[in-house]
Amino acid sequence: MKITFPHIGNTYITAKSFLDDFGSEYVVPPFNTNKTLELGSKYTSEAHCLPFKLFVGNMLQAHELGADTMLITGGCGPCKLGYFGEMLKKTAAEIGIKMDIITLEVPDQGIKELAARIKKVSGGSNYLNVAKAVNAAKNVAVQLDNLERLSRIKRARQLEKGSVDKIYRGFQTGILEVSGSKEILKFIRQTEKTLKKLPVNEKARPLKVGIVGEIYTTIEPYANFSIERMLGNMGVEVTRQVTVSGWIINDMLKKGLHLPVESEDVRESKAYMSSMVGGHAHHTVGNTVVHAKEGYDGVIHIYPLGCMPEIVSQAILPAVEENHQIPVMTIIRDEMTGEAGFNTRVEAFVDLIKKRREEHLNEQNKMLYGY
Repeated sequence: MKITFPHIGNTYITAKSFLDDFGSEYVVPPFNTNKTLELGSKYTSEAHCLPFKLFVGNMLQAHELGADTMLITGGCGPCKLGYFGEMLKKTAAEIGIKMDIITLEVPDQGIKELAARIKKVSGGSNYLNVAKAVNAAKNVAVQLDNLERLSRIKRARQLEKGSVDKIYRGFQTGILEVSGSKEILKFIRQTEKTLKKLPVNEKARPLKVGIVGEIYTTIEPYANFSIERMLGNMGVEVTRQVTVSGWIINDMLKKGLHLPVESEDVRESKAYMSSMVGGHAHHTVGNTVVHAKEGYDGVIHIYPLGCMPEIVSQAILPAVEENHQIPVMTIIRDEMTGEAGFNTRVEAFVDLIKKRREEHLNEQNKMLYGY
């Protein structure tokens, strides 16, 4: 068995950590590029969403490197992610390649079935070792998300443009040479120390923008044209609450153990959404409310064309925007989306919220000082 997995941001590092601890044989597929999307689009229909097309591209590129088993995540509700496993099996069969698909989610059979699937990937390790590896992978995911959060804060305040990107790119390539969860965590901590030492403008008051939407397009840089890096280098501090570690802890572990998972954003969303519609729709609406209450300058909503939960969210966001007086821009991504047009829209949105903040400050000064 030679295992692979799709690229979703830094999940390749979490997956690598998990498989390293078992000594499993695996293939890290090439990072997503136009070639990946073209390959995936060749074997899918126009009705398929961008994430699925990239999943197929990852699968085919990894298969060329010898992979015969693919690990993916699961989903629920109208979100098509819940069907990706069967869709990938069908696509592989139609293409004529051998690829076993293992979905890491809590199925109807309960957490024991999930543990059995993980055990299969581990090469038959006992349940205690499986539990240890899952916990280690969870810790890696948490530390990765913390590192991403730190890089977003530093990027908006860096004295030398591109300095954070240089460190972060070195981390993403260097981590491939590190093996095992312990060494990976050590490498993450070393990178964190390097980032913390980076000189910044302590007096900076950057614009603050929240990124909300479907998990794949908000996390995977190729799917969103590296919007976090773009905004950060424009001096904008970015927050993204939907994370890989959040999915592992809430949607995989807590759900499997029947523990409460309700968060602040889900509670805030209930004023607008009385029932679950699948995907991350509740998080999209709820986090927009949270960001507004925390004084953010704006919110950017991103999702792939045809994503049903996010279509519902988009219909609700104008009410949130009106009630909480926060600018919201929605961007829908598919294979026809041009990077230049995407960037132009983002730049225009930043100009808008910058002007809005300046006008607000001028009004405050008039009230306080009469000018």
